[in-house]
Amino acid sequence: MKKGYVLPRPKMVNADELNPYAKTARRMSLLAEAEAERVKSKKEKLKRMRKPVSKEESATIKAAGKAWYQTMISDSDYTEFDNFTKWLGVNQGQNNRKTEVHVGVVADVGIMHSDVELLCINLSLSDFYSSRPQFQTRLIVNIGDSRDDVVGAATAALELIKNKQVKAIVGPWTSMQAHFMIEISKKSRVPLVSYSATSPFLTSLRSPYFFRATYEDSFQVNAIKAIIKLFGWREAVPVYIDNTFGEGIMPRLTDALQEINVRIPYRSVIALNATNNEISVELLKMMTLPTRVFIVHMATSLASRLFIKAKEIGLMKPGYVWILTNALTDDLSLIDETGIEAMEGVLGVKTYIRKSKDLDKFKARWRKRFPQMELSVYGLWAYDATTALAIAIEKAGTNNLTFSNADAGRNVSELQALGLSQYGPKLLRTLSRVQFKGLAGDFRFVKGQLQPSVFEIVNVIGTGVKSVGFWTEENGLVKKLDQQPRSMSALSTWKDHLKQILWPGEADFVPKGWEIPTNGKRLRIGVPKRTGYTDLVKVTRDPITNSPLVTGFCIDFFEAVIRAMPYDVSYEFIPFEKRNGKPAGNYNDLVHQVYLGKYDAVVGDTTILANRSSYVDFTFPFIKSGVGLIVQMKDTVKRDRLTRTSVDRLITKLVQSSGERVFSFGARFLVITWYFIVLVLTQSYTASLASLLTSQQLDPTITSMSSLLEKGETVGYQRTSFIFGKLKETEPFNVDGFGFVFPIGSPLVADVSRAILKVQESPKAMELERAWFKKKEESCPDPDTNPDPNPSFASRQLGLDSFWLLFVVVFVVCLLTLGKFTLCLLWKTNDFWEAFPQQDNDSYINKVEKCPCSSSGHIPENSSQARNQNNIPTIVRPIKKDANRAARKKEKLERKRKTILKEEAAKIKAAGKAWYQPIILDSDYNEFDNFTNWLGATLVNFLFLRSKSEP
Repeated sequence: MKKGYVLPRPKMVNADELNPYAKTARRMSLLAEAEAERVKSKKEKLKRMRKPVSKEESATIKAAGKAWYQTMISDSDYTEFDNFTKWLGVNQGQNNRKTEVHVGVVADVGIMHSDVELLCINLSLSDFYSSRPQFQTRLIVNIGDSRDDVVGAATAALELIKNKQVKAIVGPWTSMQAHFMIEISKKSRVPLVSYSATSPFLTSLRSPYFFRATYEDSFQVNAIKAIIKLFGWREAVPVYIDNTFGEGIMPRLTDALQEINVRIPYRSVIALNATNNEISVELLKMMTLPTRVFIVHMATSLASRLFIKAKEIGLMKPGYVWILTNALTDDLSLIDETGIEAMEGVLGVKTYIRKSKDLDKFKARWRKRFPQMELSVYGLWAYDATTALAIAIEKAGTNNLTFSNADAGRNVSELQALGLSQYGPKLLRTLSRVQFKGLAGDFRFVKGQLQPSVFEIVNVIGTGVKSVGFWTEENGLVKKLDQQPRSMSALSTWKDHLKQILWPGEADFVPKGWEIPTNGKRLRIGVPKRTGYTDLVKVTRDPITNSPLVTGFCIDFFEAVIRAMPYDVSYEFIPFEKRNGKPAGNYNDLVHQVYLGKYDAVVGDTTILANRSSYVDFTFPFIKSGVGLIVQMKDTVKRDRLTRTSVDRLITKLVQSSGERVFSFGARFLVITWYFIVLVLTQSYTASLASLLTSQQLDPTITSMSSLLEKGETVGYQRTSFIFGKLKETEPFNVDGFGFVFPIGSPLVADVSRAILKVQESPKAMELERAWFKKKEESCPDPDTNPDPNPSFASRQLGLDSFWLLFVVVFVVCLLTLGKFTLCLLWKTNDFWEAFPQQDNDSYINKVEKCPCSSSGHIPENSSQARNQNNIPTIVRPIKKDANRAARKKEKLERKRKTILKEEAAKIKAAGKAWYQPIILDSDYNEFDNFTNWLGATLVNFLFLRSKSEP
């Protein structure tokens, strides 16, 4: 890379002080113009005489050209120019029948890049006509020095059109120079072919005589957009030069970034002639921004100083991203070695030139003839533009090469005095249809400019560049151009799209693109001062330092979200409270502080509401919330009639018997107990089934917020809550949950929302819920998912534990009855067990009758005497007769007593009807009749059993 190139001169500096060859060049230019005028008059005379030009005159022209141009080029370039002048002299001497067509070239004579383009133009004409000797036209190049100035370029164009009557102009170098020249070419109808003016602003001039033999800057914004989207960067800061060239790309770049939701928080505009101090001030301003992605679009001379200062300040450390446009990457040869070293790690979009045999031969010839000069893509475009112009002029022919004279009044400006080219419209049509394969690729004008299809992505490493991938309109970012589109669906990471990249600071990891500025500033997070339910947010004070301590579920969830962010964020919690420790306002006041800029965000149980979202941005809700009402229920069930009926049936079930009668008191008590437990079980399960089939519908007394407002009810609400404001409104009452609050347009909103989703889908969310709400679940468990081991209320589901007391009572009754029966049995058979070893032959009936618990109620008097007698049959007969006699007597008494009892029961029944009938309904009379019948039967049985138990 060659050092010591002459940089573009500022506008206000004298050109003679910067260019030592300026005076000589101007003097030689005047001599060349005088000689050219003499040669022109001589040629016109020769044309009239139709005689060939002598060799001596050709040598004179050659010598004049050498004397002028030798002062402008180095010794190494003299050989190439000598060949060109030989070709020019030979053609003027031998091809006198070829038609000469004058064209102009506007360039910054004496500047490195212009020297390269001028040599490429000369080589193009030499190669073109040497390979096409049959063409009838020959281009005569007239050079106009723009002196690296916008006005100078316009002046040079005017002189070429007015004095030389050129039919077309090639150049200029910058877009600002082209802006003025486009108006001149349009006014004079002279086509202007530029090989380096890339600003999209020139397209808006809509001049049909302007042809852009290069790529417009806006074509590369899609490649830049693809790079930013691939790495997921959410913000980018454009850094561009303060002129038409820098501003031209901004509208298209802004639109492209908005398509992928990339925000532009700041634009850094630097003047071309900015001092190093001004550049440093702008870089320090950029350093305070949280954005770490910068897109640079400026001239190479300014970019070199920019990156040298950026490295000194610390903007080329790990974590930063710099992306260059092709305005820099296509012409890195103009930046010295120090500037290239300062740019290490940056990415760039570079114009891709496909390899070909003609290109390889041209590069080899260039390196051989001009080893100290670096060939750029602009030189290739200048070569192709000259070829295209030669083809178009050949196709247009040589008819009507004149200019029409304009009115030259006293008050007419020089621009208005220009004539109109009669050859321009014809050349315009042929130039639009030119198509060939040039050194830079396929050459074809589409709407007056070339159309690119591929851009190369490069990475600056050391003092050179490395290709890391390509961008195509069909496949996007790919490692290789031959990569099939179908394989793109399987790509998942950036390494599948691009090769390994070295980032600034020799970092091998992808920068996050957004960080908290290095000036020590942290995010100020406002938290509410709650007075109730502090499990969500709780603010306390350290007893030693008096610093605020913020805890709670919302705080822990926010910290988990920050850890899941793709970049580091430092923050501090600031309670929203007064000096006395009381809340400084409600939640609406707290959210409004973010809009005022007091807080950078709010973390807590902040509800997402529509009116709040008009001045702040909410993240994705991390807790679903709503508003509930605790009101009284309507009790519409009438239970009086059902209670009377259930009591009657309960008494009937307790005493009503079916089947065999039981006489023993113990047996009766046991049966009644079993009847009772069966009744309870039957009624309980019947009631449970009925409740499932016909459950009572909840009917609250208050059904909506509007009914509260209409009735003017007294409502209790949590202090500092938004409920107070909502009670004054009549709009639909809807909330979307709890979310974090950020200023409108904050880049953190999208990233925090994504991090919230990550945390919610991870086990961390359940861990936080169990950590903060476990004690609430233990005190108020869900009977379905978490049944309480020690319930304090009756469960609706019936089981053995619901009737354990009844079963215990029945079990005790059974044990008592069984014990009583066992003792009685042992008492009755006591003599039997004593006489069993003596083979006692007493009757078993007599032994049973000995027990006072027997149904007869007494022991026969002669039973002891009968055991002492040996003749058992004679003793048994009298006993049986007495027993039969006693039985008949008892039956007679029974019938008599039953008759009396029935009469008494009928009297009781009649009295009960007379008392109960007036107070019951007709529908219940049958029920009462059944009850009185049951009562009478019960009394008869009771009196009968009582009389039977009497001796």
